Amino acid sequence: MQKMWSIATCTVAAGLGLACDDNRTCPAADQLRVDELPEKLSDTGLFADIARDQLAPGVLPYRPQFELWSDGAAKRRWMLLPPGTQIDTRDMDSWVFPAGTKFWKEFTHDGVRVETRLFEKRGDGEDDWVGVAYLWDADQRDATEIPLGARDALGTPHDVPAAGDCLACHGGRHSRILGFSAIQLSLTASPGDIDLDGAITAGLVSTPPAGRIVVPGDATERAALGYLHANCSHCHNADRPDAAPCFDPPPKINFFLAVDQLRAPGDTAAYRTAVHRCFEPGDPGASRMIDLVSHRGDDQMPPLATEQVDDRAVALLRGWIGGMPRDR
Repeated sequence: MQKMWSIATCTVAAGLGLACDDNRTCPAADQLRVDELPEKLSDTGLFADIARDQLAPGVLPYRPQFELWSDGAAKRRWMLLPPGTQIDTRDMDSWVFPAGTKFWKEFTHDGVRVETRLFEKRGDGEDDWVGVAYLWDADQRDATEIPLGARDALGTPHDVPAAGDCLACHGGRHSRILGFSAIQLSLTASPGDIDLDGAITAGLVSTPPAGRIVVPGDATERAALGYLHANCSHCHNADRPDAAPCFDPPPKINFFLAVDQLRAPGDTAAYRTAVHRCFEPGDPGASRMIDLVSHRGDDQMPPLATEQVDDRAVALLRGWIGGMPRDR
């Protein structure tokens, strides 16, 4: 077993009144499967010309509506479907991607392009995804596979995860993909990026939704629900795979935004499952959630891949909880 790169202990669960095993490790990646991936990023199919940052044909840039906090790193994302295939979207909350699908995510920290992660589906099953990070060379001309990860890569405070640690987040959902979904693509994309309407027009989805998917509430409510969905629901959701690795809390708390539970804020799982467990309506100072997101340490939240508090998120969640009517 390999040490995870930044994951909370069961102090979190204890603080929420939950039982938990001390799952602070991820299974090592299958080295044979990792070895099947190219050694160089330039050979993964992302770029037609890496020196000119020119994407290969069929590679689609995108940005999720709600982003995972990564200590302020700037990120770019791309995906590629095999020619002639579609995403099976009959379950709008759990898209099934065809074999050969590739996703990439690039991290730039302190102005330095540090790593690009590849997550590729090598077969038809939900366990057929394999991922690895590519550490950019000092001259920034290419990036090289680094299966064991790296601490403080390229002189930045950014840590590159080991290949096995990919499932710490991605293993918490059957689709394995978190940022390319009906909820996450329901925005008006920037020029050149793809959104849900663009995916429908391009014929990428098998079953288009009936209409635009809108997170309910005012601006604060929507932003808070979206933050919890992006940063917490890969662990805290009611549909985790039975064999989900690493951090595996009981499914009593659910921050996943399901498309059929968006009629009003109170209809979402966050309101239905987290009141009095994670937050006290109208009283952010008495809310465990605020304690967890306001510091870094063994009982921090989010538990993964972050060493810096997201001050904007803390302010957002305090405002959200403080604006709720107190229980009478």
